[in-house]
Amino acid sequence: MTQSDRLLFAHVGPGSRRGSGGLLGSVMWLGGMVATLVAMVVGAVLAVVTAAAVAVIALIAAVLVFFAGLAVRARRTVTRRSRRADDVIEARKVDGAWVAYGWERTGR
Repeated sequence: MTQSDRLLFAHVGPGSRRGSGGLLGSVMWLGGMVATLVAMVVGAVLAVVTAAAVAVIALIAAVLVFFAGLAVRARRTVTRRSRRADDVIEARKVDGAWVAYGWERTGR
């Protein structure tokens, strides 16, 4: 065991106790408490910022889905109106009879 090993592991053993450390031990303990509190505050702030970012992303996605639904509904309405406003239908003569395509009776 080298001299540095003796210094590092001097307090470890079955009958050893750590000393109070005096003023330096108290200052180090206080510094450790302050660092712990700062780390907890930073973690809490980061958690709140992350939650806010997720909420904003969800809100933007909901608005996007809403407008996509409106666009699909408007497209369906325009296609139906353009079909019904058209008075010309397609018809072909098949075996001596006229067959119409795209004709719909109103009120059905």
